[in-house]
Amino acid sequence: MSELIEPSIDQASELAGEQSGEQEKVNLLGLSRAKMEAFFLSIGEKKFRAEQVLKWVHHHRVDNFDDMSNVSKSLRERLKAIAEIRGPEVVSSHFSEDGTCKWVVRVASGSCVETVYIPDNGRGTLCVSSQAGCSLDCSFCSTGKQGFNSDLTVAEIIGQVWVAARYFGNVPAKMDRSITNVVMMGMGEPLMNFDNVVDAMDLMMDDLGYGLSKRRVTLSTSGVVPALKKLSGVSNVSLAVSLHAANNELRNQLVPINRKYPLDQLLEAIHHYMNSLTDSKRVVTIEYTLLAGINDQPEHAEQLIALLKDMPCKLNLIPFNPFPHSGYERPSNNAVRRFQESLQLAGFNVTVRKTRGGDIAAACGQLVGDVMDKTRRSERYIAARQI
Repeated sequence: MSELIEPSIDQASELAGEQSGEQEKVNLLGLSRAKMEAFFLSIGEKKFRAEQVLKWVHHHRVDNFDDMSNVSKSLRERLKAIAEIRGPEVVSSHFSEDGTCKWVVRVASGSCVETVYIPDNGRGTLCVSSQAGCSLDCSFCSTGKQGFNSDLTVAEIIGQVWVAARYFGNVPAKMDRSITNVVMMGMGEPLMNFDNVVDAMDLMMDDLGYGLSKRRVTLSTSGVVPALKKLSGVSNVSLAVSLHAANNELRNQLVPINRKYPLDQLLEAIHHYMNSLTDSKRVVTIEYTLLAGINDQPEHAEQLIALLKDMPCKLNLIPFNPFPHSGYERPSNNAVRRFQESLQLAGFNVTVRKTRGGDIAAACGQLVGDVMDKTRRSERYIAARQI
């Protein structure tokens, strides 16, 4: 779990990460346990009030202080004046024939981001976004082509879990709860929004939040090496790495951040993080999107085997999910099978990700939302494709 430093009383009015003026209310949805305790101490209340309110917000998913029956009326009235419980606005909901659900939510910047729920054999995985758009620009990902607007606040990140839990009536104490796993694999690069993502993941794992185990909360990164090393000191969530190529030349094209943090640095950072975990049985998940004729050939499989020979890992192969003007194609089923078999023969645990939610554009790499792009990346991408 992350190392929590109790904020000072003077910081209480800014704890939700969203407050910009003295009149603005504190959004309690975005407060971790330590910050919720600091908030109540700052207004002259006992720390136990934090436990009460956290349970109402995350276990019972209330957004009305009047519903908090074990909180005194005088405190409820005071909270109404200085605080709020405000989740992201749900703009639309989409439901696939395969049971996948997608929510489009509007955040404070005016942009919309997407959250996807994927049911599979008694397991329910919620894919959560961390940024409006993405600050990186992986060439095969439609999210990156939308450009970048802003980091999401803690309330906007955990608010996606809150929205989904409200829909399912999820109760953390039940063993048959709908949301069993959360993956930070939606829109954005989580490690580029470090502090807010860590606080949100803490709430996911906190018994006063959503009570998920460290094995069931996964952060996926494209390889922001300094932030990955920093993560080892504050969190113990599961780790997934978007690799997609096993040589620097090709990865520079597919995952541009590789030009700054090449493969040798990335592998060292992965080892550093995994060695920091107390559970020696945990392994990193290596995500590898297969692009027809680009990185799905036998020589690419051999390069991957050589690169990962000393890395305790499991590999998740992701056949490319097409989007307009991407310039890439999905490999054939035979090509996917051959690539998988090569890795398995070398002793690796390999799975092929099922395409889920394709009919509602909720498949991996297809999340786009509605980003008010500050980078003009989307404009340049569209112009280039029209030439």
